[in-house]
Amino acid sequence: MNGLPLIAGDDLDAPLAWRDGRPIARRQYLADVHALATRLPAAGPMLNVTADRYRFAVGLGAAMLRGQSNLMPPNHTSDTVSRLRELFPGTYGLADAAAPGLALPLIRHDEQPASALLDANVPHVAEAMLAAQVLTSGSTGAPVPHAKYWGLLTRNTRAGAQRLAREMGCTSLAGITLVATVPPQHMYGFESTVLIALLGGASFDTGRPFYPADIARALERAPRPRMLVTTPFHLKMLLDSGLSLPAIDLTLCATAPLSPQLAARAEVALAAPLMEIYGCTEAGQVASRRPTAGIEWHTYDGLRLSGDGAETCVQGGHVPQAVPLADVIEVIEASTFRLLGRSNDLINIAGKRSSLGHLNYHLNMIPGVHDGAFWLPPDDVAGGVVRLIAFAVAPELTPQVLHDTVVKTLRERIDAAFLPRRVIRVPSLPREATTGKLPAQSFAAWAERTLTTAKS
Repeated sequence: MNGLPLIAGDDLDAPLAWRDGRPIARRQYLADVHALATRLPAAGPMLNVTADRYRFAVGLGAAMLRGQSNLMPPNHTSDTVSRLRELFPGTYGLADAAAPGLALPLIRHDEQPASALLDANVPHVAEAMLAAQVLTSGSTGAPVPHAKYWGLLTRNTRAGAQRLAREMGCTSLAGITLVATVPPQHMYGFESTVLIALLGGASFDTGRPFYPADIARALERAPRPRMLVTTPFHLKMLLDSGLSLPAIDLTLCATAPLSPQLAARAEVALAAPLMEIYGCTEAGQVASRRPTAGIEWHTYDGLRLSGDGAETCVQGGHVPQAVPLADVIEVIEASTFRLLGRSNDLINIAGKRSSLGHLNYHLNMIPGVHDGAFWLPPDDVAGGVVRLIAFAVAPELTPQVLHDTVVKTLRERIDAAFLPRRVIRVPSLPREATTGKLPAQSFAAWAERTLTTAKS
């Protein structure tokens, strides 16, 4: 049979997902995919805004059976949807029954599952099938699509599953249950939950717990061996909650740099090793590391690095053509590297260079700082002298104590040129709820507003 299977594994009665502690078999998934496929429009692509992780996976499979791709923009705002309609005139939406409407032709999931057939056959998908288009914001603000083909996604997922299984001391991920705080619409959540389950043999909890108590409950009801798929932002929030946490078997983290201190805390609190994933939209997942074992990253099998510094490329395995990485990389050997910071994250003050990621790392390690970020304002905001400003969430510290503590601590860890001119205490930072990231443009706008308020 031509193509690659939609789901891997011979046991169709094994769970693909868990909803409220009840399993959903892979056989049931195939039935739901076929049932939904008959209800989809003849042409696409599909904008899958389904919140339920299992139903998102059903939508993905159904779209591919109809020869349609799944659009994955950074958000689902009315402006983004309008731009998608211009770029892809045939776009329609797929949503849960209770989901708010979109300015698109809309299909909603059936509330009742389809009848599962005992003799279900696993459909195969052509390797050249355009399974997903991940959209990023270009310099003009217009969405820029990055094509993800089924064959390369399969190869990438298999390499990642093999790496995770090896870390857990298993031969495969069969029987592993995933609980994730990241949505399936985000590339990390898509790869490390939906595809890992479809192609790597794991199963996932259908929800996306956000608050610490919800995460703890989701972990508690997930059968072991179980894995937490999360971000540094959600992980820190979980550990700072003080809740008693159930033991797991592996924590997987991505989307932002993770400090070794936070990784060590997580390994103690969750009684499990923590792995970190490195990747990018263009190349997908590229490498992993265990932060408590060292700072070096190790590429997935078959991937090789070339170049060094701000001009590093990755190629091989699921990356057939050399892809430039948007980070400053120190290449130790073709499969091992250190991450020094993002190319667009580097700053130069008084002839000295650093990265905002490096500075944020040290800021967030200060006792009493729950969350923090540096901002380099434009000249006109800083009164003609460009100096960094630090924003910090530190409710237990007075503004003066916070300032003194931050400056004193950082003076011992970073060059004096990068010490903040001001340290501003804030209730929270404008992080994206789904990934914990601070988008540059929205953070800059928020910082200017906050600075203006602080001056008044």
